[in-house]
This record gives sequence, structure tokens and C-alpha cells, in this order.
Amino acid sequence: MLEIRNLVKSYGNGPRAVDGLNLKVETGDIYGFIGHNGAGKTTTLKCISGILPFEAGEIFVDGIDIKRDPMAAKRIMRYIPDNPDLYTFLTGTGYLNFLCDIYGIDEEARRERIQKYAAAFEIESKLGDLVGSYSHGMCQKLALIGALIQQPKLLMLDEPFVGLDPKAAHTLKGIMHELVENGSAIFFSTHVLEVAEKLCNKIAIIKDGRLIAAGPMDAVRGDNSLEDLFLELTDA
Repeated sequence: MLEIRNLVKSYGNGPRAVDGLNLKVETGDIYGFIGHNGAGKTTTLKCISGILPFEAGEIFVDGIDIKRDPMAAKRIMRYIPDNPDLYTFLTGTGYLNFLCDIYGIDEEARRERIQKYAAAFEIESKLGDLVGSYSHGMCQKLALIGALIQQPKLLMLDEPFVGLDPKAAHTLKGIMHELVENGSAIFFSTHVLEVAEKLCNKIAIIKDGRLIAAGPMDAVRGDNSLEDLFLELTDA
């Protein structure tokens, strides 16, 4: 579902933010991407989503080259940043309908999906309010709903659990499992190693723009806890 080949991304004349990264995410994966602040996680996600250009390498989403056919690739994936920038002058319902219009989702499907996910995240009563009145956590829930109603083949999330209350975080984990069971793949960054260890079937660890470990959780972790392995690799 996602293949990254020798990705290189720099900012100006500084060191490479991502340096020769290779990674493959298969259908059905919940793939955790972990590293310290500044390791290159967000830069990688933005390159995949087409937000940032990159100097070298290739990125394929379900076989589609993000550089050669960006529109086709973007139709089947969604990216949610750690601080979603939503249209504050719209109501929650107006924002979700705007997204449904962009992605060509018909009236019946959008009604069912909005109702399903708004109920799951318990914000049905707030959809008539302006987004500008939402808390950070509510904005995050609305952004998640906006992504989920598209039913993307590839869902990418940057620190998705930060700012969510415990119940919403539990709900999101269940939805993530539901998505991959229906043929999608999820690639997300996180600092919460306990969540990654329990939720992900695969992980990748990045340090200073370079991938230092990647693969199935049990194979990468070995007999260590994920926390011990992460500290050992990143502090070396």
C-alpha cells in the first residue's frame, strides 16, 4: 500500500531531515513510526502526502507514483497532522460536507458515515457549532471523522493520540483495527511507546533522518520491551 525508496529530504543547506529512507507498508498493517523530536517522522509523512517536495527517491501509494500522478495518489489516502488546521468559519457539519463534496461521496453514504463516526467520538451535539469554538481535542476528533468518511486505503496520522481523552483514544484504536480488517493500511507516528507496542503489528524507528530498525513488531523487539529497544538504539 505504501512503498518508499531511498527518500531524501533537506531543508535549505542544513543536514538531511530524511536520509535514504526505505520502507514498505502492506495492506492490513498498523505500522508505527517512532523517533525522537526532529528525527524526521513528520517530514516523511508530509513527503508521502505530497505536502513537501523531496530531492531524491520515490514514493508509491498502492502502486501510484506520488510525483507522477499526485492527484490519483491523494484520492486514496488521507493525512492528519498533529495539529489539524481546519476551517474555523464553518460548522462541524459544514466542514464534513465540504470534504464529502471534494471526494464525491453521495448523500446516503455521507449521512451514514458522519452519523457513525460522530457517534463513536461523541460529538454529534457539537456538529452544528462553528469549528472556531471547538477545543483542540474536538478539532482532532473532527479531523479524524473527516478522514474516516473517505474510507482511505492509506491513513497516515501524526501523533494521533496526543490531545484525545482516554475514551476517544480507545475508540480510535478500535476504528484502526476495523479499517485494516477491511483492506486499508495505517502508518502513524507516535511518542507513546506503550500504545505502539500493543497496537502495531510492525514498527520503524528513525534517528537523525535514517531508519535504524523496521519490520514486524516481534522480530524488531526480540526479547526486549519496545521502550528498552528504542532507548538502546536511539541513545547509541
